[in-house]
Amino acid sequence: MTTWLDEDQQRAWRAWLNAHAQLSARLGRELQAASGLSLADYEVLVALTDVPDHRMRMFELTDAVQWEKSRLSKQISRMTARGLVSRTECPDDRRGAHVALTAEGLAAIRSAAPGHADSVRSLVFDGLEDDEVRALEKFFGRVLDRVNG
Repeated sequence: MTTWLDEDQQRAWRAWLNAHAQLSARLGRELQAASGLSLADYEVLVALTDVPDHRMRMFELTDAVQWEKSRLSKQISRMTARGLVSRTECPDDRRGAHVALTAEGLAAIRSAAPGHADSVRSLVFDGLEDDEVRALEKFFGRVLDRVNG
C-alpha cells in the first residue's frame, strides 16, 4: 500500500522540483549567453578539471556526471567537434576510451567559471543567512546519504 505525501511534504517536493527546473533553466541561459557553453558542457568540463591530469575513462566520467552512457557519448561527440575535449581509445582496453580536456576546453571553463559562480551566488546564496546555508548543506548531505546508502 502506498503512503502518499502529506500536504506539507507535497508542497515542499513541488517547490523543490519547480526551483530546480527554473534555476537550471536560468543558469543555463545565462551561461550560454555569457560563454557559449551549455550546462551539460560545463558539467563535463568541471568533472575533467577535478582530476589531476584532466583526463578520465568514459565510465569514470559517466559516474562523475551521473548520466546515461548514450547521453554522455553524444555530449562528448559534440564537445569534441568544438575542440573542448578529445576522445582517444584506451591502449590497454579496446572497448574503453579516455576523454581529456583540451587547451580550448580549459580556457573555456576558466573563462566561464567566474560568471557562473556569480550567478549561483546571486540566485541562491545571497538570499540566505549563514545558518540557512549550513542547513541546506546538511539537508542535501542527508538526502545524498539516503540515495547512495
